[in-house]
Amino acid sequence: MDDGKRGGGPRAEPPVAGDGAPTVAPMTGGQLVIGSSYGAAGASMRVRVLDWLRFLRLEAEVLDYLGTPNVRPGTLLRQPLRVVAAERRLRSLGRRPAWERLLVSRSMGPFTRGRLEAALLQRAGWGVYDFDDALYADARGGVHHFFGEAAGWSTAVRGADLVIAGNASLAEAAARIHPEVRVIPSCVEPRDYPRKTSYAVGPVPRLIWMGSPSTEPFLQPVAPALLRVHRLTGARLTVVSAGRRPLGELDVMTDRVTWDGPRTDALLADADCGIMPLPDTPFTRGKCAYKLLQYGAAGLPAVASPVGVNAQVIEQLDGLAPADAESWAEALLGMVQEPEARRRTRGHAARRAVEDHYSFDAWQSEFLRSVHLPERPGTGPARQASAPGRAGGAAPAPDRTR
Repeated sequence: MDDGKRGGGPRAEPPVAGDGAPTVAPMTGGQLVIGSSYGAAGASMRVRVLDWLRFLRLEAEVLDYLGTPNVRPGTLLRQPLRVVAAERRLRSLGRRPAWERLLVSRSMGPFTRGRLEAALLQRAGWGVYDFDDALYADARGGVHHFFGEAAGWSTAVRGADLVIAGNASLAEAAARIHPEVRVIPSCVEPRDYPRKTSYAVGPVPRLIWMGSPSTEPFLQPVAPALLRVHRLTGARLTVVSAGRRPLGELDVMTDRVTWDGPRTDALLADADCGIMPLPDTPFTRGKCAYKLLQYGAAGLPAVASPVGVNAQVIEQLDGLAPADAESWAEALLGMVQEPEARRRTRGHAARRAVEDHYSFDAWQSEFLRSVHLPERPGTGPARQASAPGRAGGAAPAPDRTR
């Protein structure tokens, strides 16, 4: 890069903090700091960072903005005094000593436009930028055009020593502006999910979708297919989300459940089929298939649109991938009506695929190397990624045959 430091030379290491005064905890191998706009309830922050800290039992200083799940305009307008305090904290970070390792998850605030992130990443001994959505393809207008994460994505990426992307599509975009990009998929801990044991479908088939209010509209294109399955089989759809808005014609078959971590994850083992419909757009092609990984961890058969990395994941999970909205009804009917033994085979294959290709066990060595932390005892080659994920190819999978 253009500041001398990025061109080579010695590198150091990491930090992370919560709402209010940050807390620094000692850690083996040096300091780690995490910077994010989101708190623990934010999906990206939880999945891409906090779950890793929990799994690896790492202590870090976490610098979040408000500790909220999002920093949308409505969220900010409801708490103006806290926003002012958060902005003051951000501005003070430049006066702190440079950190050994800094990991930025997407952004550090809604008004930074990537400049603060880039400056802090450049000052750190080792600066890593991580993202799991196609922020560069966010086409929303209005206030989002000026203050959304898309406005600062490229600036933040250029400031990092290393960029971690959640899938190959995202990595390809980052590689256009940064020479060092690795793929580390969003991972799950399969042992956290109660495993499905019964694959017999009862008199009322149970479909399930897990997501957020912002992705609930993805259900609408397949609504006719879902309603047809409902009419033919009586199937019900469990929607696990923080959303409360009506789902239109789908309301007749929908049971809403508010997301609540392990409690709602346990619902997967009692469902008959997990679904992940996606429209095919530049933004959705960057999705990291996390719903599918959750379904697979529970051993739940799945049906998903083959968009972006979904196509690879649903094949690995032995699920069904209807290519268009018209094919969804046939896929869902086939899934809930096929023999119990075939459904069991699908579920077991899905669980194995998640364990082998998308678990924390499988990727911990690569993650530790990427943030310049020492590897842990027991993270031998049998469970590590075969090679760093590079832009232009699918995320490499650990080899189970070794």
